[in-house]
Amino acid sequence: MTSATAPPPAAGKRPAAGTRGVLGTRPWIAACFLLPALALLGALVVYPIGYSLYRSLFDASGDGFVGADNYQEVFTDDRIRTALRNNVVWVVVAPAVATALGLIFAVLTERVRWGTAFKLVVFMPMAISMLAAGIIFRLVYEQNPDRGVANAVWVGIHDTFAAPAPYPGARPRPNGDLTASDGGSYTTRGAVRAGTAVALPLVAVKPEDVGGAKEAIPARDVAGKVTGTVWMDFTRGGGGTAGKIDAGEKALAGVTVEAVKDGRAVASATTAGDGTFTLPPAADGARLRLPAANFAAAYNGVDWLGPTLVTPSIIGAYIWMWAGFAMVLIAAGLAGVPRELLEAARVDGANEWQVFRRVTVPLLAPVLAVVVVTLMINVLKIFDLVYIIAPGSSLDNANVLALQLYQSSFGTNVNQGVGSAIAVLLLLLVLPVVVVNVRRIRREKEGRR
Repeated sequence: MTSATAPPPAAGKRPAAGTRGVLGTRPWIAACFLLPALALLGALVVYPIGYSLYRSLFDASGDGFVGADNYQEVFTDDRIRTALRNNVVWVVVAPAVATALGLIFAVLTERVRWGTAFKLVVFMPMAISMLAAGIIFRLVYEQNPDRGVANAVWVGIHDTFAAPAPYPGARPRPNGDLTASDGGSYTTRGAVRAGTAVALPLVAVKPEDVGGAKEAIPARDVAGKVTGTVWMDFTRGGGGTAGKIDAGEKALAGVTVEAVKDGRAVASATTAGDGTFTLPPAADGARLRLPAANFAAAYNGVDWLGPTLVTPSIIGAYIWMWAGFAMVLIAAGLAGVPRELLEAARVDGANEWQVFRRVTVPLLAPVLAVVVVTLMINVLKIFDLVYIIAPGSSLDNANVLALQLYQSSFGTNVNQGVGSAIAVLLLLLVLPVVVVNVRRIRREKEGRR
């Protein structure tokens, strides 16, 4: 039994209708399968882009054609210009820092046994939503050191090197011998004489500052020296005599007392545990001054969410979330780096820094490009972190384009024409990054062929 094979079709002859295409499927069947995806793409991507472009040419009501006036407002309005400037800062700083940290974490944890556990901890913030992360960092950046972690650490470091004032907020009694002088200090009205004890009563002392203090005692007269007592002139439950030491009134220890002549301190002393102090004979005829350092307000940390630092603070929260993402991708790329090249570089005499800079980083360049491009696209759309973390007083200073788009379209002064113009601007800013990413992917595919 013989079998015959069909002769090949003549050159230039079209296949008959109904025949299968190159993919083994009739074209109309392939079109039916693609139709739902194309419909969704048109409804969710093409139509919104087209309508935003159309709407950006009309005024707030949507009836009056204004042409490019909305785009002119985008580049002249102070809030939008601030948002554009902040977006530039985001695009330059956040992807670079997150990628650098991811690279450092990936390389340093490659050879340690607990590297997997460390990577898990660093990657865990990715499991938290932007909303939850914003709430967390709003509390972290709280101004009050008793509530905000950042300021609690910062105040602890500050107080380690600079001792806080012993009695912040304390002051003398009105119409007493002590009067306010320059810089927040208090000075006696008249000069003091050696051999005569001086009374320096203070009020408005916080109870926690004198919790374990001793009871104040009157200073003794010492010939040739100036003595005195500094105490809290307040009796629990009322009573007592103003300006005199009553039973149960607390001594103020650690207060600096200076003797001043002609505006210059000639002697100084610090009160003891019972509130008394003794100045040398040079203090005779001087006025006594309690420096402002005794009463300065406690250091309250840094205003992380103030107008100056609000954007860097929010970028820090973003890096906390996305450094783990960069680390995981870079670690995956690092696992594919040929170890022979690294060992060859070490054999040639390169140290670890040279191996990292001249071998590891160039080999990881495609992965680093993926991470940077992905984060750049992501930060151009940043919205929720800024909206949640920045307080109302600093929101304009932390403004970004996505947030301004929301405020212009759905805020108090609604102008969806301007909002649509901002949306078109965001699209134009994202397109170059997308084009670069597509070209990179095509080059990689061609290189693998």
